[in-house]
Amino acid sequence: MSIATESARILRTVRGQPTSDGAGVKLTRVIGTAQLPDLDPFLMLDEFGTDKAEDYIAGFPEHPHRGFETVTYMLDGRMRHRDNHGNEGLLTPGSVQWMTAGRGLVHSEMPEQESGRMRGFQLWVNLPAKDKLCAPKYQEFAPDSIPVATPARGVEIKVIAGAVGEVVGPIVQPATDPLYLDIRLEPGASWDTTLPTGHNVFAYAYEGAVTVGEGDDARPLDTQVLAVLGGGEALSLRAGTKGAQLILVAGRPLREPVMRHGPFVMNTKQELMQAFVDFQEGRF
Repeated sequence: MSIATESARILRTVRGQPTSDGAGVKLTRVIGTAQLPDLDPFLMLDEFGTDKAEDYIAGFPEHPHRGFETVTYMLDGRMRHRDNHGNEGLLTPGSVQWMTAGRGLVHSEMPEQESGRMRGFQLWVNLPAKDKLCAPKYQEFAPDSIPVATPARGVEIKVIAGAVGEVVGPIVQPATDPLYLDIRLEPGASWDTTLPTGHNVFAYAYEGAVTVGEGDDARPLDTQVLAVLGGGEALSLRAGTKGAQLILVAGRPLREPVMRHGPFVMNTKQELMQAFVDFQEGRF
């Protein structure tokens, strides 16, 4: 890892917008809004979190995907996944599913609980043109398969993708070379790290507040606010008096044209129209 000389800072902040998806599941959309339509290669980020069963019980019945990947990270609750290729799995607290839709599948994500808290994130990651019609596949990991790094006092990091020191996450995707960390900072704790060169990076605080950057560039990041980071590779994080928990995500930009509508993400209008035809004719 090269030594970074310039400090990363917050370039802009975005607060999520309340919305609903699936069969009426209430959630907060953070990427994929008018304020931040995308952050190449990231197409969408949703946070879902509620104690009210009526907000999530209807779930996400069968729906198609083509041309990108969905990453589901569960914090609380249980979600049953099924698709039309015979795949099935149960997402439990702390588990991760990285689904490559590729050339197409039809799947459902339904809560396997009738009460209690349901909380987590779903991130959409674009695929390069050469991989958009690849065979669908899954990378699914139970909570005990996600390694934990403790790089500094009061700092605990679940490494979902990428690496923290010698601790390497289980997710592999050569096209975008992702970093996906769930970082917990105790009150007043701090952590300095180096971001991947050339990647687009965001941080999203979902508990407490954290200061990002150093010196004159240091800025606070409040709960349920996303920060687009840039300006350098040396990242400094420092928790406030109540501690903080945040996800830090980075990916290599694809820099390709994006043509998207609903659950299909392609490169051209013709490819997008073909996706609808293939779905309607049962080719998924």
